[in-house]
Amino acid sequence: MVVLPEGGFGLYIHWPFCQAKCPYCDFNSHVVASVDQARWAAAFEAELDRIAAITGERVLNSVFFGGGTPSLMSVVTVDRIMSRIQKNWRLANDLEVTLEANPTSIEAERFSGYHKAGVNRVSVGVQALNDPDLKALGRLHSAREALGAIEIARTTFDRVSFDLIYARQNQSVDDWTAELTQALSLDPDHLSLYQLTVEDGTAFGDRFKRGLLRGLPDEDLGADLWNVTQDKCNAAGLAAYEVSNHAKNGQESRHNLIYWRSGDWAGIGPGAHGRLTIDGVRHETVAPKAPGAWLSRVEDGKGGDDVMSAMDAEAVLEERVLMGLRMTEGLLMPQPWITNNTSKINELQDNGFVILSSDRLTVTAAGRPILNAVINRLLTS
Repeated sequence: MVVLPEGGFGLYIHWPFCQAKCPYCDFNSHVVASVDQARWAAAFEAELDRIAAITGERVLNSVFFGGGTPSLMSVVTVDRIMSRIQKNWRLANDLEVTLEANPTSIEAERFSGYHKAGVNRVSVGVQALNDPDLKALGRLHSAREALGAIEIARTTFDRVSFDLIYARQNQSVDDWTAELTQALSLDPDHLSLYQLTVEDGTAFGDRFKRGLLRGLPDEDLGADLWNVTQDKCNAAGLAAYEVSNHAKNGQESRHNLIYWRSGDWAGIGPGAHGRLTIDGVRHETVAPKAPGAWLSRVEDGKGGDDVMSAMDAEAVLEERVLMGLRMTEGLLMPQPWITNNTSKINELQDNGFVILSSDRLTVTAAGRPILNAVINRLLTS
């Protein structure tokens, strides 16, 4: 039996295709006229076989179909992938299988097929609950379609999450309060609530550089929107278990917890990243981003990763801090690291941003809105 990191073991399957590219999106997604689903299914099967040979005997805790828009995958493709996964690994009794979906691609018949193939959790990319903001975000669905998609998902799967983006252009505290109230009235088990970020290389990033992305919140309004988010979600029983993720007790994303708890996962598909512990050494894996390049590598028998490199102890620890402090539960830290960083930890504790209890370091409610600054202080000399 392979001894795994505490966080467990998961598979991330990246489907790189979308119907359209959202202007805020910096994920590895591509718009194409058509996709040969059978060819892609065969490539995923080959990669799953290769990864199984590398990882050895492990219990698989989660599978996550991300993208792109995985709900554009045919039921046959998902079924082939799940069948090969079941062949290659022992499955945990509480295996979580999540598939990301856009409202425009949600169909009751297809969702029923996904469920039969083994998907038991869906994450719906709603992003906004009013049509003008959906249009501004480049989304192809309406608010009505979003609500209908959530209903279809809930009648098919036991576990459903959906995403919203806030701190949008010209969004007031009252606007967001009303929208979040509507979202919470749907009695969700899990919500992912992200502040809009403008990334380089995106359409929004280009507009911002040209001064054309107006109405973004200033720092004070952003803080007010954050506070509303925390207060309303807490009152509804969906406490933040991670900076941007809220859930009822027991409904946390098990797959994402693998990331944040520094578990192992294999990243399969164009641009996918992974972390695999092999012979006691943690490795980083990276696949080429271009779908054609990834597909050619796999079909040529070269494997889908063009990078697989051992991580040194410093890099492993830095990543553990970066990921683990995102969680409300915090993380256990080696005593030597705590000793070496006592002054910085004390400084952050004195300012009310972190708490060190024995060897567990957690970020406080006051520290979470400025998490990046807190982490930067801890990791810089």
